[in-house]
Amino acid sequence: MSSNDRRSNAVEHIASRPGYLPMGCVEASVGEFGEDVFTLEAMRSYLPTAVTDALQATIEFCRPLDPQIAGSVAEAMKRWAIERGATHFTHWFQPLNGGTAEKHDAFLEPDGHGNAIMVFSGKHLIGGETDASSFPSGGLRCTFEARGYTAWDPTSPAFIKRHSNGATLCIPTAFCSYTGEALDKKTPLLRSIQALSRSVVRLMSFFGLSEERVKVTLGAEQEYFLIDKHFYLQRPDLLQTGRTLFGAPPPRHQQLEDHYFGAIKPRILNFMTEVERELWKLGIPAKTRHNEAAPAQFEIAPYFEELNLAVDHNMMVMEVLRQVADRNGLVCLMHEKPFAGINGSGKHCNWSIDYGALSMLKPGSDPHRNAIFLTTLCAVIRAVDLHSDLLRCATAGAGNDHRLGASEAPPAIISIFLGDQLTEVIEQIEAGSVTGSSRKAGAMRIGADMLPPLPRDATDRNRTSPFAFTGNKFEFRAPGSSQSASTAIMMLNTIVAESIDYISDELEKFSGGDFNTNLQNVLQKIIRQHKRVVFNGDNYSGEWVEEAARRGLPNLRTTLEAIMPLKNPENHALFTRYGVLSATEMLSRYEVSLEEYQRKVRIECGVALEIARSMILGAAADEYIRLGNALAGAGQNGISGGRTALKGALEKLGCAIDELSISCDQLEDAMNNDDSALLGRLLQLRTASDKLEYLVDDRLWPLPKYREMLFIY
Repeated sequence: MSSNDRRSNAVEHIASRPGYLPMGCVEASVGEFGEDVFTLEAMRSYLPTAVTDALQATIEFCRPLDPQIAGSVAEAMKRWAIERGATHFTHWFQPLNGGTAEKHDAFLEPDGHGNAIMVFSGKHLIGGETDASSFPSGGLRCTFEARGYTAWDPTSPAFIKRHSNGATLCIPTAFCSYTGEALDKKTPLLRSIQALSRSVVRLMSFFGLSEERVKVTLGAEQEYFLIDKHFYLQRPDLLQTGRTLFGAPPPRHQQLEDHYFGAIKPRILNFMTEVERELWKLGIPAKTRHNEAAPAQFEIAPYFEELNLAVDHNMMVMEVLRQVADRNGLVCLMHEKPFAGINGSGKHCNWSIDYGALSMLKPGSDPHRNAIFLTTLCAVIRAVDLHSDLLRCATAGAGNDHRLGASEAPPAIISIFLGDQLTEVIEQIEAGSVTGSSRKAGAMRIGADMLPPLPRDATDRNRTSPFAFTGNKFEFRAPGSSQSASTAIMMLNTIVAESIDYISDELEKFSGGDFNTNLQNVLQKIIRQHKRVVFNGDNYSGEWVEEAARRGLPNLRTTLEAIMPLKNPENHALFTRYGVLSATEMLSRYEVSLEEYQRKVRIECGVALEIARSMILGAAADEYIRLGNALAGAGQNGISGGRTALKGALEKLGCAIDELSISCDQLEDAMNNDDSALLGRLLQLRTASDKLEYLVDDRLWPLPKYREMLFIY
């Protein structure tokens, strides 16, 4: 079967399938929210009240876990899971490869008398052992140092993963080495939550508050693409790398702006509905669904949750998206830039801090509350200005390099958007007076009534900003769609904790006087020193790149630049001081990021060479022969009409074939001799191939085209 036959059959198959499910094929109702989650309510049904209360204290207030209750919890969890069809259990963890990992163990054990019993003890629950050397470790583990441990995270509830023939109890865990270093993304995140909580409690004591509970929250908006599986299986580049290494842009893609928030096609709506049913069972509060800006691009957004749980849930969302897509004959693409020339996909992280019932990033009408809000705001401004390199580092990756700075994605320059109203407020705090036209002139005092009520949405929205205040939270838009949110938010938690402690340190220096006056002096100093990071304009513009350079803001364009802060001794000292990452652990993250980047780039280059030489070159040669035969036949038959056009087309095609062949040779040479030239040579090869796509007869082109993958589903 020719390439064109496969493409034609794929289009015909997709076109012939119904775009809807007949009535009665979809359940009319859903079960209980979180029915496959071992929630506190489930615990109370299976455990004594005292045990549940002790576990709840650990979950809500981060109190040490009483190991004496582990056996009771394990027995209850086993009974609950078996009643729901589970036959196996697994410690579900998040290694440094950015995904999740699991090893299934059966509850079943022989009793020594020819029978079997179902066993799950406190020991099974609390910890497990796995091969640490088979996961990325950045030198923390060697092949001969294989031992690694998983440790139960009671703050994230166990859940059940179902498949067509059974179910598995999944227990969220941390993953560490034999010598105690964190080998995962969860452990540093949990450490950062504790660090930020301590700093917040300390700061709030200056405001006369003594609430014990601090909750960091996150809502992770997940963007993704869907294409039909028939097209996907004909694209070796998508199969091997997650993105199209070749593909000429179609005349129409997203220019008409008709896809964004448009009516959702029936097949996609069926998929989304099934995803939401799966998430409902897992207790994941999916809130919105819609078409994104690019054709075949979509978004799912949850309601915000406690940070650790939200990160776990986002990892589960990505897995459910992939699995449900597969069941529906689709493929879910999480790569940050699967299609060149149109929008990439991000993971917009909406981050905030709650102190008891108080949202620290929610302005209001009470002067005391506004003082807390503005203090937190200034702490974030200082943190982002001082450590924007770390936030950029957290978003580094081969995929995100193609996305940042393009359509709907922020640039690699980290800045803060506050909006005109809040910018005016901080300028007036800095000046110590109210001079703006929107307010009466007079003294500007923190905590006094001169600060007017601020509405919840005190800002516009800026879709070009990497870090934007959006009413009662900050939206960090730079993380890529395939990345775990844990690294970015771990960095953010730590740098904000340091800035909050800086404010507390400054307040402690005052021996007396009016608190609000002292606070105002501290905030004035922060604003004067760090306001350069605030930018409310168009982050895509060339003028901003120049302006950011004048302000001294770093512009870490590539992954190789962006991961360098992980080697900075000052950053080592910061993260060590807060107990989030040791210097060794930070260096290991550098090594993991570097190796992952280099491997991905080399894989892309190898796949591109294979496709160019074994698929595209052959199709171009067939077209060259076809045109040559047509030209020769016209000459032999004395036909003059069309010969000039055929000769011109043949010459143009021949030059393009030469360009493709030369580009292949140069890319191969770079792979053998000069890694620094790989991306340039890969782009050169793509340019040559995409030029051929316009010259080769459509019936001969071997790869599904953008116009098919993006619009036929």
